Order: sequence, then C-alpha cells, then structure tokens
Amino acid sequence: MSVDLCGIELAHPVINGSGTFDVIAARRVFGASLDEQFPFSAFVSKTITLQPRIGNPPPRLFETPAGLVNSIGLPNRGLAGYLEHDLPELATLAVPLITNVMGSNADEVGELFEALEGREEIAAIELNVSCPNVKTGLDIGSDPAELHRLLAAVRDKTSKPLIVKLTPNTADVALVASAAEASGADAVSLINTLRAFAADPAQPGKPWLGGGSGGQSGAAIRAVALAQTSAVAAAVKLPIIAMGGISSAANGRQFLDAGAVVIAVGTESFRDPAAAGAIRDGLAQLA
Repeated sequence: MSVDLCGIELAHPVINGSGTFDVIAARRVFGASLDEQFPFSAFVSKTITLQPRIGNPPPRLFETPAGLVNSIGLPNRGLAGYLEHDLPELATLAVPLITNVMGSNADEVGELFEALEGREEIAAIELNVSCPNVKTGLDIGSDPAELHRLLAAVRDKTSKPLIVKLTPNTADVALVASAAEASGADAVSLINTLRAFAADPAQPGKPWLGGGSGGQSGAAIRAVALAQTSAVAAAVKLPIIAMGGISSAANGRQFLDAGAVVIAVGTESFRDPAAAGAIRDGLAQLA
C-alpha cells in the first residue's frame, strides 16, 4: 500500500482534498482517537493566500442529488496567520504536510513560495491554479501558456516538491498538465470543482448561494474526473493525485487504474469524517 510521491514516502495512497477536512477542528471533537486512527497518509491544508480572506457571504453550500455545490470563497488567516497559528498544530500530525497556496499573479505566488521554503514542517507545496487571473479574469490554469509563464517565474522560489492542482474548467486539461510538467512541476492533482449554479427555488432566476455561483463536487463529477485523469496520465509522466467523487474503495481503485498514484477524498468526508479510513482499508482488501 505504500507509495512514493515526489520523494515523500506515504504509508498508503489516500490523502484529503484541500479544504475538505478541518483537522484542527476535528481534533477538538474527536481528541486523541483522531490521531490514533488518522485516515490520511498525508495532510493537505486548505488554500492559503497572502492576505486573510473572510470567504463568500452565506449561504455557502447547496446539496445536489449527487454531491454539493459550494461557494466557500477560500476563507483563511492569510500567510502570516497560517504560519503563526495553523502551522504549529498541523506540524504535530504524524503524516507529511502539504500546504496548498493560491495567488492571482506571479508576484503573489512567489512571495508565498519564499515564505514556505524554509519551513521544514512542510513536505511539499500544492499550487491551486484555479484562481482567476487579475488581468484576464480566467483561471490561471485554464491556458497552458499562461500557466507556463507563471511557473517559469516562480519555480526557483522553492526547492520543495511542487504539486500543481489543475482546473477542470479548461478546453484540454492534458495540454495544461503538459505545460506544468515542462515548467518544473513535480506532480499534478485533479480535478477541482466544476463551475456550477444553484438556483433559488423561491426566486426564479436568482442564485441560492451568497457568492452567486459555485463549484460542483461529489459523485456527480466522478465520470468527468476519471476522464480527465486518464487523459492526463496519457500525456505526462508526472505522479498524479486524483480526486472527484471518490466515496468507496471501488471508486478509488478506478482512479488508480486510470493512472493516479494517490487519490484524495473530499466531499465524502463531509458526510462521514471516517470515510477515508474505510476507503483505505477497502483498497488494501482489493490489492
């Protein structure tokens, strides 16, 4: 069950999707039992930005027949708050820590990389390129040339393994993955949420979510995630972290068979915080 991810030895191939498991809050609820039965072989932080973000106005979640549409808005303490308050506790986890970051341009991303470079507690960095470019308004990761320019400007800011979290909202995710590979990425992760809209049942034509639109996750996107994982696996030699509606060991096995080396559990953890542990155990039986 052990796997190597960019030189990081993982006990098994199941990790969490960024922003889907608040381990600090979970420790307050479950206490020592959480650490004793920790379901993930590495922990990925929620997205960290340079400045604090309060997130989108409520409501932030809309349940669909096969998942969720969320418009959380990436609330976080900002870089300084993460380093002062969150990192000390996350560093006590018994598994490697991957810090997820996002910036709207190369200067912001470079500053984030430089600040994390000297922190030995952090095993790797995951760069979320689903952030809209401040000039174009499009996801930075939707255009291979744009992604190449970004990575070319920032890759030398850190020696840590760099995982690029690809956006699914692009014409050809394999081309974007190839650009990430050519620009120095050590791994890619996919898929992020698909753009979605939740209509207010009481006000026709109006959005239910406070942020207007959101992102669909859960079982509804599994087939799309499998297709994109397969396409990326055929295009690059990088390790792939795959996610998108994984709710059982059988689902996870499908992504591994499609070319992933690690899988991430996200929305299913909202329903059952122990889901990833059951998926891990199920994969061991399927192996």
